[in-house]
Amino acid sequence: MIGWMRHAPRWAVISVCLIAALLVVGASVHVTDLLGHGLHPYEWAPGWLNLYWSSLALFDALAAAFLIRGQRRGVDLACAIMATDVAANWYAVYGIQHSDVTAQPGLQRLAVFAALVLGTAPRIRRHLTK
Repeated sequence: MIGWMRHAPRWAVISVCLIAALLVVGASVHVTDLLGHGLHPYEWAPGWLNLYWSSLALFDALAAAFLIRGQRRGVDLACAIMATDVAANWYAVYGIQHSDVTAQPGLQRLAVFAALVLGTAPRIRRHLTK
């Protein structure tokens, strides 16, 4: 058990571990896309959007590592990632694909995860260091 986990409430430790695990899953998906398709895995999306999603291979993993180490910057980075990722995916669904959230279960799951991260961040953050 890492030092900060001994002193934090159990709910905070479980929340951090859950968020970190889901960020690692996201990083793995983005790494798989990078290995399989390069920096532009989605032909239908503009270059800047492809680069943003590709960058999440690094940023998701970094946020997870900071969180597990008990660093507040992990929560801050996770919040920034989730806010921008939901906005980017919402734009892709509505602005590019001309679809809606009911037809996109991936966006639904992402929105729930974003709500979890953003909703728990202030309470988790006070139990982390640095």
